[in-house]
Amino acid sequence: MTDEPNRLGEFVRARRELVTPQQAGIPVLGVRRVAGLRREEVAMLAGISADYYLRLEQGRDRNPSPQVLEALARVLLLDEDATAYLLRLGADRPRRRRRRGRKETVPPGVAKLVDTLSLPAVVEGRYFDVLAANALATALSPRLAVGGNRLRDLFLDPAEQALHPDWEKAGAGMVAGFRESVGTDTDDPRFIELVGELSLASPRFARLWARHDVAVCEGAAKYIDHPQVGPLSLNRERLAIGGAPGQKLVVYHPDPGSDSAERLALLASTARPPVPGLARDTARGRHAGPATGGA
Repeated sequence: MTDEPNRLGEFVRARRELVTPQQAGIPVLGVRRVAGLRREEVAMLAGISADYYLRLEQGRDRNPSPQVLEALARVLLLDEDATAYLLRLGADRPRRRRRRGRKETVPPGVAKLVDTLSLPAVVEGRYFDVLAANALATALSPRLAVGGNRLRDLFLDPAEQALHPDWEKAGAGMVAGFRESVGTDTDDPRFIELVGELSLASPRFARLWARHDVAVCEGAAKYIDHPQVGPLSLNRERLAIGGAPGQKLVVYHPDPGSDSAERLALLASTARPPVPGLARDTARGRHAGPATGGA
């Protein structure tokens, strides 16, 4: 028996427990001890033996064919993202544990771009660490600053939760996106540390993580109840950064001409650093006499 984590078995077991007999088209007779499907029911619906399915869950067989995995995906009602994740788990091979996690470094050009953008922008790492952020992003949320972690902040910081009226829904999506981002690379010390911390400190995170939901984090609408400028309805874009695997450029932008665009512009005016000498020149202009000429 290998001592490698049983990722495939853990995933199919968690997803099996979320599918009801009614969803699978199985008649319910008598009292069931579990809400989800039984192992033998999954095996029957997938067209494999109950003993073989048991070996998959227990990790005694870790290399099922793509056909078997696709049959399981169908029975477990997996969407496209979750099916792709299951196929990756089945194709995964044991590897030696890495000694140290590699530090994520933002490409210099991307870091400069973030600073010059007139919209809130950050760079997220594969574990949702904030690797770069501009002043307007930090004005949008003080937690959007280098050194922060989007998962930790959303699940452990009440101030961050207060910014997001739908933080519980947003948290579920973020956890599913985090699992997809990490994929099968779960022996990284950074991953182990973060999941361990959140599982102990946040019961909600622990429940969501145990579901093994998987989703690709893409563009989405974000609603923020900002304490200074009021409610903001923004579009969030997550763009892959070439040459930096796992890193995403995240930009928040309002619909043109909307109330949120006006409120974001107001927030930007308070976040913009003062121009050297501007205040002094403005004050001098207020006390100067009328102009005698000009172009």
